[in-house]
Amino acid sequence: MKKQTKAIRTQTSKTKYREHSTPLFLTSSFTFESAEQGKALFEETEEGNIYSRFSNPSVQEFVDKVCMLEGLEDGVATATGMAAVFASMAALLKSGDHILACRALFGSAHQIITQILPKWGITHTYLDADASEAEWEAAVQPNTRMIYLETPSNPGLDLVDLAMIGRITKKHNIIFNVDNCFASPALQTPADFGADLVLHSATKFMDGQGRVLGGIVVGKKEYIKELRFFCRQTGPSMSPFNAWVLSKSLETLHLRMEKHASNALALATALEKHPDVKSVKYPFLESHPQYALAKQQMSAGGSIVTIDLEGGFERVAAFMDALEIASLSSNLGDTRTIVTNPNTTTHAKLKPEEKAALGITEGLIRISVGLEDIEDLIEDFTQAVEVSVKSDILE
Repeated sequence: MKKQTKAIRTQTSKTKYREHSTPLFLTSSFTFESAEQGKALFEETEEGNIYSRFSNPSVQEFVDKVCMLEGLEDGVATATGMAAVFASMAALLKSGDHILACRALFGSAHQIITQILPKWGITHTYLDADASEAEWEAAVQPNTRMIYLETPSNPGLDLVDLAMIGRITKKHNIIFNVDNCFASPALQTPADFGADLVLHSATKFMDGQGRVLGGIVVGKKEYIKELRFFCRQTGPSMSPFNAWVLSKSLETLHLRMEKHASNALALATALEKHPDVKSVKYPFLESHPQYALAKQQMSAGGSIVTIDLEGGFERVAAFMDALEIASLSSNLGDTRTIVTNPNTTTHAKLKPEEKAALGITEGLIRISVGLEDIEDLIEDFTQAVEVSVKSDILE
């Protein structure tokens, strides 16, 4: 069966009630048939559920689906995407280790690497997304334990060559850890290029409707075993209800991502032609500096488009306030189109020089293109650009 079929047909075993849709196991704990079974479960000589902080059938169904979609062996679901990011590092790194990362990262991931991990004696080195293989190779240190990256990155839509990093990590026996949130497994599978761990903020496209929080890390069994121990003791557990919602949402992931990507490409193309838009960035636009790489490792460009407007925050505010359909929110990955200004929201805590290195200008706007009619979206964004220009003239 193809992955889309498996995403729909993978679910928990039917109960005696013969339900068609998978049930929700909303329980904090599970009973034992005997004292001997309880002992065996805790000794791990028998597999089974004990407590929903450890495992739960609803959560396991979600994990199984993501493992299948990403082509990896095992996984752990977490309460949020950032819990997944943190656990993937904290469970596998120790004092004295070094992490090599792409500079283009989500703000909270940057804070973990630069503010939290150093407290434990874990150092880091950043490289630009377009760094050469020789530059990545030269940055590897004897104590480098992990390479971590996002591709496409948030918010700059920078890409990293996954095959290149796969060669380097294999050569030096380094853990290859990829945040695949922006592409989703419907458009990109990093394991095909050698990734050992793949993580997601399931809050985004895996849910797809802005309802629940969640995160997940899937990967090779040897690493997930350590990660599961870490999460079992520290407790960043996913709610069974959230897992049930997310598992059902995966049934439509491929269909949604196809529409997200086609809408995003059409909107990016229209805005790129507008004389009052300074620049537009989207992986599947030929003007993207890494267009060839995007076509090589992604099946479509995803949902996220960025535009840059002249005129600073005043112009941004006028543009955003003029939008009639799009929502103003720092979230993304929704059926509804969402816009935000990373400079003042998601990446506001970065230093000016850090923002400059990531291409985060005052006029940068991140657009999470939704599933609305594309003609309506183009009309809405076009009129908002024109309103923002007139507001500048009136001033």
